[in-house]
Amino acid sequence: MTSHDIRPSEDELHAFSDGQLTPDRQETVAAWLADNPEDAARVSAWQAQGSAIRTLFAPYERRGAGDGRLLKPVRHSTFGRRLALAAAAALLFVAGVGTGTLLPVSGAQKQPVLASTDLPDEAHAAYLIYASEVRHPVEVAATEEAHLATWLGKRLSRTNLKVPNLGSLGFHLVGGRLVPVDGQAGALFMYEDQNGQRLTMLVGRNGESRETSFRFAAVGKVETFYWIDNGFGYAVTGEVPRELLRKVAEECYRQFPA
Repeated sequence: MTSHDIRPSEDELHAFSDGQLTPDRQETVAAWLADNPEDAARVSAWQAQGSAIRTLFAPYERRGAGDGRLLKPVRHSTFGRRLALAAAAALLFVAGVGTGTLLPVSGAQKQPVLASTDLPDEAHAAYLIYASEVRHPVEVAATEEAHLATWLGKRLSRTNLKVPNLGSLGFHLVGGRLVPVDGQAGALFMYEDQNGQRLTMLVGRNGESRETSFRFAAVGKVETFYWIDNGFGYAVTGEVPRELLRKVAEECYRQFPA
């Protein structure tokens, strides 16, 4: 068995995507990726994500002669990369990304009003952090769907919380987890199609208790449809065709109790 036959660790794949391996190891990992398209696709997605973040914040770049003294070598790890993603998401909040386009909610008579941008920003951040997670994308798996709905419903003080079924659109439930939404307990449901493409459904309380029609927000290739209904905010996020994401949002709206 040669070194090319040994699968690189998760940390090494992240380091490769950032160009942080030694030249010899970089070449070895490149050879592995050439023969393993699934890992190659993951690394390519990480590189595209990093490029998008750098492009987004390029206008705000500042450099000084003493900047190097501020840096200390750290061990590259998956945990560290998650922190970097979270920090990037926080910067996205400050930058005010996510512009909306008003879209009607099917079968609903609602007065369209401007919704807070916090909801799509938080949905975008949650998608970035968890949809790419390999080992622990959710806290409770789909095999415990009833428990998932009961647990998250209690945390949101909503006894009738339902986990949407998206089977008709080609997505099955991966599971869910507890996440913060506007400083309170929120629910994140994750779905996946037969090709491994994921999308997330975020649910959280909305303090303003107002209603909106569907609105749309996008950051790069990650898109979100979101709305507010009966004191709760909802957001569907993914990197799928916009028309499909809209259908998912409409299906979730139809299934959630009024």
